Amino acid sequence: MYSPEQENICTTSTKVPVKYGELIVLGYNGSLPNGDRGRRKSRFALCKRPKANGVKPSVVHVACSPQAAKAISNKDQHSISYTLSRVQTVVVEYTHDSNVDMFQVGRSTESPIDFVVTDTVAGSQSNADAQTVQSTISRFACRIICQRTPPYSARIYAAGFDSSKNIFLGEKAAKWKTADGQMDGLTTNGVLVMHPRHGFSQDSRPGVWREISVCGNVFTLRETRSAQQPGKLVEAESQELEDGSLIDLCGATLLWRTAEGLSRTPTLKHLEALRQEINAARPQCPVGFNTLAFPSMRRKDTPDEKQPWAYLRCGHVHGYHNWGNHREEREGRERCQRECPMCRAKGPYVPLWLGCEAGFYVDAAPPTHAFHPCGHVCSEKTAAFWSQIPLPHGTHTFHAACPFCAQQLSGEQGFVRLIFQGPLD
Repeated sequence: MYSPEQENICTTSTKVPVKYGELIVLGYNGSLPNGDRGRRKSRFALCKRPKANGVKPSVVHVACSPQAAKAISNKDQHSISYTLSRVQTVVVEYTHDSNVDMFQVGRSTESPIDFVVTDTVAGSQSNADAQTVQSTISRFACRIICQRTPPYSARIYAAGFDSSKNIFLGEKAAKWKTADGQMDGLTTNGVLVMHPRHGFSQDSRPGVWREISVCGNVFTLRETRSAQQPGKLVEAESQELEDGSLIDLCGATLLWRTAEGLSRTPTLKHLEALRQEINAARPQCPVGFNTLAFPSMRRKDTPDEKQPWAYLRCGHVHGYHNWGNHREEREGRERCQRECPMCRAKGPYVPLWLGCEAGFYVDAAPPTHAFHPCGHVCSEKTAAFWSQIPLPHGTHTFHAACPFCAQQLSGEQGFVRLIFQGPLD
């Protein structure tokens, strides 16, 4: 069902375990720029663990009692500490839960983090740019709890346990006592979740972004990511992840795909067949009359001589040429603007790249449309879906972006239908 390149192989000595689903980082077209290594990769499979490692809340300690201090210092005991003031801390002890598996996501490379995620730099081919900017992703950003029995539901919670099995919410973090006397809170930059309407399919539509609390409750968004005042509790909604749910960690956005959803997704083999089908039709450049061909999916960095290029205002596909490169453009004043020799429309002129991350596709249709202005090519329904999704950007803005490179979309729709010219013979 899945090709080895598409998934993290989760194997045990006896049999392949149950796969709960996969997390795929937006902005990477199949792998990280410097290659996937260890726990730092562009996609991560959550599989049933040989032994359950889940936890659930148990005893609550109020004030700085000896029990509370013991709970914090006991490295074998998971706990969440809510600092209310310098003289009062509420510590909630957590006990083992044999019914669930826990997976943790964050920027930290410490062992409790299963999936290490760094800041996504839009349109970047390298992580070098990301290293110079201070990260806004929490070291222990969130945890996902998966039920070990069918239907294998997955629930998300803000914050993850550190190496001492603790979560600390300091004085400045938003926190409160709930109506039933329990504690809850939000992390500094928050964990946002959006469930698309009508699932992850050709009929998908954007949902509403919500914030998830440390205890997994759902809230409307704060005024800004780190505002002290939490949003309003949305009791009718759940933190349970659905196929196509988006998780934003303030610096990186993850797509959750269930195992069932992935079984309906095109494989890399299918995408490769579509690539070969386009190339077999021998599309030609209407100016140079040379045959064009999409490069293999392994070559995603530098255009080759047969690379298709397109004028994104109109969608006409050409090979690379200097036609219409006006003087002011050559001098760099309108570096991206070129005039199409077919229809005289002016707009960006860019190389086309196939979208290789199959998990982003909502259907298995041929790649006929390109995102504007990056030139990543995918099916029409996939382009239409992502062009409607407002992805968090910074602390209080949202914009649609290409899922394959995270570049902000522009133009009337954010994508364009490609017009290929067939061979003249």
